[in-house]
Order: sequence, then C-alpha cells, then structure tokens
Amino acid sequence: MAQLSVQNSNVIIFVSYAVLLVSGLSLALKLRHQSKVLINSFATEWHCANRTQTGNSTILTLLAYYQFSNLREAIPLALNFIASALGSGILFSYPQLATIAGVQGVVTYAITSSAPLMVFAYLGPVIRKKCPDGFVLTEWARQRYGVTCSLYLSFLTLVTMFLYMVAELSALHQIMNALTGIDGMRFVIVECIITTVYTAFGGFRISFVTDNIQGAMVIGLSILFARHIWLHTNKYDKVFIATVTIGFETKIDQRLVDSSGLTDSSLLGWQLLYILPMAVLTNDFFLSNFWIRTFASKTDEELWIGVSIATMTVMIILTLVGTTGLIACWTGAFDPSDPMLDGSIAFFYLLKQLPAWIIGIILVMVVTLSTAAFDSLQSAMISTASNDFFRNRLNVWWVRLSVLIVMLPVVVIALKAPSILRIYLISDLISSSTIPLLVLGLMDSMDFLHGYDIVAGGVGGIFSVFIFGVIYYGNIRQGIRLTLLEEGLYANDWSVFGAFVSAPLGGIFWGLGSSCVRKGYRILMRKSKGSMTHCIE
Repeated sequence: MAQLSVQNSNVIIFVSYAVLLVSGLSLALKLRHQSKVLINSFATEWHCANRTQTGNSTILTLLAYYQFSNLREAIPLALNFIASALGSGILFSYPQLATIAGVQGVVTYAITSSAPLMVFAYLGPVIRKKCPDGFVLTEWARQRYGVTCSLYLSFLTLVTMFLYMVAELSALHQIMNALTGIDGMRFVIVECIITTVYTAFGGFRISFVTDNIQGAMVIGLSILFARHIWLHTNKYDKVFIATVTIGFETKIDQRLVDSSGLTDSSLLGWQLLYILPMAVLTNDFFLSNFWIRTFASKTDEELWIGVSIATMTVMIILTLVGTTGLIACWTGAFDPSDPMLDGSIAFFYLLKQLPAWIIGIILVMVVTLSTAAFDSLQSAMISTASNDFFRNRLNVWWVRLSVLIVMLPVVVIALKAPSILRIYLISDLISSSTIPLLVLGLMDSMDFLHGYDIVAGGVGGIFSVFIFGVIYYGNIRQGIRLTLLEEGLYANDWSVFGAFVSAPLGGIFWGLGSSCVRKGYRILMRKSKGSMTHCIE
C-alpha cells in the first residue's frame, strides 16, 4: 500500500481535528449568544431541542430557490440521521460480511441496517403524541410502565451507547494503525478531547449542527468519486469502485469471481434475512441519539421526509462500502480461504493498490465519520442520564464534568477491545430480548403490561438464549458462550439464528408469564381477604 509519511499523516489528521474543533466551538458560542433565555432554560436546551429543528442551514439556500419547503426543512434532519448512522466501524463489519456471505450478505446487511431507520418516522409521531414533553424513549417508558421499567431501560440504553462509543474508538484506533503505521491511541485521545470540549459547551444543539456539516461532507465526497468513476470508466478497461472515502481503479480477475462463490446464495445469507433486521431494528431503540433527533423534528411530515432520505442514502453508502470486500476477494487482495487473513480488514488489503493521495482523503473522511458518530453518542448519553436519573435538575457544569468522566473508561476499553462486531452483537442480543415486549405496550389491548413484566421479559429473554444453547449443544459451557456470542455472527450452524429467535420469543413469554403471575397473585390475595372478611362477619 502506498503509505503517507508520518509527518504528512499527522498533518492531515490533526488539521482535520483542528477544523472540527474550531467549527464546533464557534457554533457553540454562536448558539449560546443567540439564546435569550434564562440559564435554567438553557440547561434544558443543552439536552434536547424538541420541535425546533427545521431548514435553517446555509447548505439549503439552493433548495429555497426551487421552493421545495418541506424537502428543504427535512434536509438537516436527514443529514443528522446519516451522520449518526455511519461511523468508521463500517469499514470493518461490512467488507468482512461480504467476504463471507457474498453479494447476498452485502445487500442484506445494507438494507437491514438502513431500513430500520424508518421506525423513527413511523413510531416517532405516535410516541411523541403520547409523551409530548419527552425527548428520549425512556421518558415514554416512565410514563407508560413506571419508574422501575424506565430505570431498567435507561441502564440498557446507557450500556448500549457506551458499547457503541467503545466500538467507534476501537475502529478509529485500528484504522489509524493500518493506514498510517502510527499508534492510533493518540488520535483516539485527541478525538475524545475535541468532541468533549465542544459537546460540553453546546450540548445536543451543537451536535445537531455539526452533524449537518459532517453528513454533507460524506455525501459530497460520495458524489465526487461517483463522478470520478463515470469520467474514467470509458477511458480505461478497468473496474472503478467508489465508497464513502475512496475512488480507485483495480483489475478484477474473472476466474476469482467464479471460484469464490460470493455471487451464490448461502445458508448464512438466508439466516441473515432474519437475524440482521431483528438485531438492528431492536438495537436502534436503545440509541438515544436517534430519538433526540426524532423529537427535534418540527413536524411529522418533515420527519418522514428526512428519515426517508437518510434511509436511502445510508443504504447506498453501506452497499458501496460492503462491495469493497467483494472486490478485495475478486482482485486477489484478500484470500477468504486463508485462515491467517482477517476478513474484517479486507477493506485495507484492497488499499494496497491505492496511490498515497487517496489515503489522505480516506484519513479525512475517517476523522469526519468517527467524530460525527462519536459526538452524537456522547451528547445523547449525557442527555439520557441527566433526564432519566436526575430529571434535568443537575447543574449544567456537573453535566459537562460527567462528559469528561465517561470518556476515561471508554478510551481504556476501546484500546483493548478485540472485536468491533462482537461488541455490537452483545448489545443486539440484549435489545432483542427487551424491545419486542416493550413495543407491545403501544397497543391499547396490551395495557395490562406492567414495568415489572418488561424487566422480567428482558432478563428472561437472555436466559432463554442460554437455555437454547444448552439444549442445542448439550453443554452448559457452550450455552454460556452462545449467550455471549463468543463465536461471532458467522457460525456455520443454526446457533446464532436460534439465539436471535430465542431472545425475543423468550422475552415475550417471560413478560406475559410475569403478568399472569401478578394477576394470579392479586386474585389469590383478593380471595384471601374476602375469606377473612367472611370469617370475621
């Protein structure tokens, strides 16, 4: 791989971070000066911006000329969802799946990762109507199920976002190691400092604005390289590939295409048609950065348009990124039959054919992607904790301090995290056991569900996975390993599929069972009191 010198790599990366820091602080100070409300009101705005986000971005002035008002006002929201949905981790997981499940896996993963965003357009207005003063899902859970369930969901939400932050920094660390040959720890620390500084000053509102810029950069570079492909395809007898961050030429060996089997369907590919929608859809419910943006939309119509645009854009980008795994196999850059090669870095094997200037652009885009995803998770995590545990009564300065404290364990764990995909899978299994039962509470006919039932269902769902593992393998130790998904997503059997079936079904079973036990206990107590009253009479 044509590699940049250490000096050039440092300059590109640190200048990119400096630009993001200056722009973030400038916007934060601007928003603070524009605020003409009392400090307590500002503290509330730090956490959320309910029904305030509309078409105020300078990027949208061109659309104003054409008077597409609804579209114009939905674009900032779409950019936010795009920036929040993408992170540097996509350069690992999507190409890796392509090397295992082929074209079927790429298409399935891209669709099932993007389509669940539409749940916010569908359920967002429903939940906002039921809980107009809330800005995260846990606030509705508190209103519907009570404090116990709300605190349980808050804990799971914070754990999920914590894991996502760890995965993001772990991906950044590994990418910088691969692209620059420099220890990526310094860049991890710098990113944490930068996002912590401007997030502490601006809160959610600054995250919303910076995501507009970062989301636009991602789309802009994608268009740039798509144009690069179109201009050069007729000139050279080669295949050109574009992803979020790359545009390059490479030669595909037709013999490798035929022998790889990646164009054929597979058992794993069919299993993923169920596993991925269940995992991604339920896990999105625990990501407060999406819910805060859902509640921030000014109207339901703008929410629908914005999320629809984001869904299509994310799907296209993820498909392009996943395709690099296929190309790596078909060009001989990566041999999937070699057990010594790691499919999670197939993207970087492919980069060996790139010129140095492309590496520079990739570094800029990695910094942008990672920062956009990380500051969204950061602000959402603090907003959720402040709202759910302190009811937004905590002083703003204490909130800012908490941002700094949270970063310490995130960095330590990220530098030691072995597998990014496994981190995601653990949180997916937790959400799969809890969310299906929780969502049933939106139905009027399920008003008998109580907060204790949700907690029992969530814990019972995980226990059901363990029971399935013991039955499937006939071994308690293997049952524990399956519960922790130690074999990853790409097992050559039905174990992972069974785990993601057991989790939601088990969660619903244990939750409804808890409801029956509660009702039975009440009936017995009522009859017991009636008998005692009869005896006294």
